[in-house]
Amino acid sequence: MSITVAIDGPSGAGKSSLAKRLSAELGYLYVDTGAMFRAVGLYAMRAGHDPADQQAVAALLPEITLSLAHVEGAQHIYLNGEDVSEVIRQEKAGMAASAVGSNPAVRAFLLEQQRAIAAENDIIMDGRDIGTVVLPNATVKIFLTATPEARAERRHRELLAKGSTETYEKVLEDIRQRDWQDTHRETAPLRQAEDAVLADTSELDIEQSYALLKSIIAEKAGV
Repeated sequence: MSITVAIDGPSGAGKSSLAKRLSAELGYLYVDTGAMFRAVGLYAMRAGHDPADQQAVAALLPEITLSLAHVEGAQHIYLNGEDVSEVIRQEKAGMAASAVGSNPAVRAFLLEQQRAIAAENDIIMDGRDIGTVVLPNATVKIFLTATPEARAERRHRELLAKGSTETYEKVLEDIRQRDWQDTHRETAPLRQAEDAVLADTSELDIEQSYALLKSIIAEKAGV
């Protein structure tokens, strides 16, 4: 029987970076569900549609083929054969992901793929509704969070390192808007599963956060 680890939490909490590192050390397959939603949002934008237009986006789904591959230890996502791993990390793709994430047709489209992957592998999957909807019977459920200010500060540092001139205030505004969208959407809103372990990393650095999650997985999964 496969071991499944579900990590949920708001934007900028560090889910992806921590999940990638944990999966590499534990030998689990990492599934970045956010990347899948970002790819759908990207496709909608490229097609000239508002990602929030549910009917228009639903009509595009038959045209979309997504695949995941691990290249030199990193997960890459392909949209109709194109590696979009980098372009989907832009802020506009993140906002588009939040918009399409409230679309029942998109969620159904991706849910089937995500569950099939989990059924065949020991996995770590992160997102907004993994423990509540996608993998309700996950072996381990973690709700990873931090204050909006802490998340904005981390994201701002990352952007500055990449040469961005985005201000901290704008990053904080975007995070708060994303939080509101994620927690107020009708379909599968962001919330902590009743049986999830809360991991608040507001006062922790990356190494302390990693140690915390690793200890939770060890305790719950017996690894």
